Amino acid sequence: MPDPAEPFERHRAHLVGVGYRITGSLADAEDAVQEAWLRLARSDAGEVRDLRAWLTTTVARLCLDRLRSAAARRERHVGPWLPDPVVAGADPALDAVLRADDVRTAALLVLERLTPARRVAFVLHEALDLPFAEIAAVLGCSEAAARQHASRARREIDRAPAPPPVPPAEAAAALERFAAALATGDPVAVAATLGPDVEFLSDGGGVVRAARRPVRGAEKVTRLLLGLLREGDLLAGSPVAVNGAPGWVVPGPGARPASATALTVRDGVVVGIYAMLDPSRLGR
Repeated sequence: MPDPAEPFERHRAHLVGVGYRITGSLADAEDAVQEAWLRLARSDAGEVRDLRAWLTTTVARLCLDRLRSAAARRERHVGPWLPDPVVAGADPALDAVLRADDVRTAALLVLERLTPARRVAFVLHEALDLPFAEIAAVLGCSEAAARQHASRARREIDRAPAPPPVPPAEAAAALERFAAALATGDPVAVAATLGPDVEFLSDGGGVVRAARRPVRGAEKVTRLLLGLLREGDLLAGSPVAVNGAPGWVVPGPGARPASATALTVRDGVVVGIYAMLDPSRLGR
């Protein structure tokens, strides 16, 4: 039997991307990929006709189980649930994944509204173009039911979609204006860089108690940002792409960052600010 390790490694980045889209968690994605490798190693790999498809559906099935069990973990989480931050260049194997629009923080948060079955059906159909027969096998349902899951997911997302991505130059310019306004400490200047319906979300991380609930509106978010600016260095970091969107990372002790923040930009202003401070997740 040929050694399956080499072909498996060629698909690893794709598989982690599949798991990350489904769960929003790098830990869950990597665990699912490792389990898929163990299953492949125990099987007769020579009988697998399409290794990429076999691995994709295996990882998707494992991630569906993790997504269902994650509901209880997320209920115990303090503050809004945010997907794991993925910083450009931190893992070259994932840089290709970050070029996809559907891994932006805002897009992943839209997927959080879906049931596990609808999320899996949507990701496999919309992002990966898998046929419904394979999606049905992952979900353990009929092909018609798989189509229905994907259709209902699409309708839910269309009711409140994530803002579309903007060109990198436009996003970088908005980040520069936002950072320059913060540096002045002038609330009028800061508010001018924000959309009227801007939303600030933080996972809390045991640090930013004031941001454990979503803060919405330019005036309230401006007050919060200026308060954070006075209290510490959450906003003082190096510009970098976070989940393929403009953002910054604040270094912490050792190799672990203290925080990672991603922005969503629309019409030249910031409409979403997502601050991730959970040490257990930043370590990845």
